[in-house]
Amino acid sequence: MAKITKEAFGELKNGRLITLYTLENSGGMRIRIMDYGARVQSLIVPDREGKSIDVALGYDDLKSYEADDKYFGAIVGRSVGRIAFGDLPIDDEKYVLECNEGRNHLHGGSLGGYDKKVWAAEEKDGALVLRYLSPAGEGGYPGDLKLAVTYALSEKNAFVISYEAEADGDTICNPSHHTYFNLEGFSSGSVLDHKIRIFAEKYTPTDNELIPDGRILLVEGTPLDFREMKEIGARIDAPFSQMRWAGGYDHNFVLDQTPAEEEARELGFGEDAACPIDYKTLHKLAHVYAEKTGIHMHAYTTQPGVQFYSGNHLDGVLAGKAGAAFAPRAGFTLEAQVFPDAVHHANFPQPILRSGKKWQARTVFAFGLA
Repeated sequence: MAKITKEAFGELKNGRLITLYTLENSGGMRIRIMDYGARVQSLIVPDREGKSIDVALGYDDLKSYEADDKYFGAIVGRSVGRIAFGDLPIDDEKYVLECNEGRNHLHGGSLGGYDKKVWAAEEKDGALVLRYLSPAGEGGYPGDLKLAVTYALSEKNAFVISYEAEADGDTICNPSHHTYFNLEGFSSGSVLDHKIRIFAEKYTPTDNELIPDGRILLVEGTPLDFREMKEIGARIDAPFSQMRWAGGYDHNFVLDQTPAEEEARELGFGEDAACPIDYKTLHKLAHVYAEKTGIHMHAYTTQPGVQFYSGNHLDGVLAGKAGAAFAPRAGFTLEAQVFPDAVHHANFPQPILRSGKKWQARTVFAFGLA
């Protein structure tokens, strides 16, 4: 069971005090999480030489997190990704969401987004539970939504994120986690030489505003084919409209539902009291490897899709930890999700949460060495 300690992390402009929690196991892994935005501030794992490597991009100070518009380490929602024109239809009702990316809605909005909220934190059985009550109308969404996110760290070096939510009115619920990873260390520069495999034969193509157009296409023959391990940078600048519009990778992949039970059981990360997991509920999401450090990251989820983002719009305006400048492609995200803009495409899985019903999801990032 992970050891949990806490310390003050600073004061918001409105005077609220923010706390930084550290989860630490006996395997040399530490995760620092704050109650502002439920953000991961650092994620430290051992490399092949036994050195501690912080593989999460972030900042050293709270002021930078308040100014951050790149969602470093945050829980984003009420709905991750883009919703066209801020138009939210639910049955016969239509709601207008805040448009914070041109004429579209992104990551819950700049005012209602969970990345800028203070969450209630509770230490429970070696895990950290963060709760937020999102009131009806926040970001334009209907219904009060109660969301609990549990962060747990297993003795086998797995970071387990569990979500639970319920609402008092019909709404949508599609939060996700937005840590930027760099398995060579947050200050090492580009992730283009990382190798990645995504367990998806299909993806959802977008228009030039990165809104899915409703089709589900094969990745075969495109730069989005990561069915076998490939370097992130191998085809990132290919003359392909999807890559040009996004400036790299920023696409939803339709996960194959490849069973993870055998592999997950071998890793054994779900056997801790703090994060018991029914392995049968998980499927494979991705496998990422950095040759320089020997660090592997295996990702699993219960969700149907994942947004793979190659940090195309990182700009280094705010100094990162230890003064690091996070230039474009300095980190990548793997945002497990229901497909973006699903409410406008009946052929997509839907993120509708009915009044009084409960919603659950889980994502696991398991770390190891070559």
